[in-house]
Amino acid sequence: MRLRPYIQSKDFKYIAEWIDDERSHALWCANNFPYPITAEAFHSFLEKTAKEWAACPFAATDDGGDTVGFFRYSVNTESSEGFLASVIVDKKLRGKGYGREMVQLALRYAFDITGAKSVQLNVFAENEGAKRCYESIGFVERCIVKDAFAYKDEVWSRCNMSITKQQFFACMA
Repeated sequence: MRLRPYIQSKDFKYIAEWIDDERSHALWCANNFPYPITAEAFHSFLEKTAKEWAACPFAATDDGGDTVGFFRYSVNTESSEGFLASVIVDKKLRGKGYGREMVQLALRYAFDITGAKSVQLNVFAENEGAKRCYESIGFVERCIVKDAFAYKDEVWSRCNMSITKQQFFACMA
């Protein structure tokens, strides 16, 4: 697997296929843009987060160059804390280690290239597969905000998780 900058004309069509129901969409993006996903709304969101938080979008590709994952990353240069967001893997590949590998590569980038001392992310507690993936890499729960997000007749809790550079490389050893 490799990471590269997100290429709008090449990658969006894959991401749009990975989310084919409203609940999965909300679990992934907290409805920061409408479902069904459109290129215009998605790219407007990416532009907004780039301006506000310097969040950069990345694509993960398999060894053949096919897009298999996506995430956004930003780093606070004052605190040296990175932030992962919008993490998603091709739905056909979930549960097969692709998400874990992609996040590990993202963390290597965060720690080795951007100089982050720690990286955090938010995940809905109800997104159990994603939460297990992050825990398997070494992320630990910092806090849970109960009833943080309403989706139809459900109310979800938001879990903030983090990993330090030392924790990550200890887990990788």
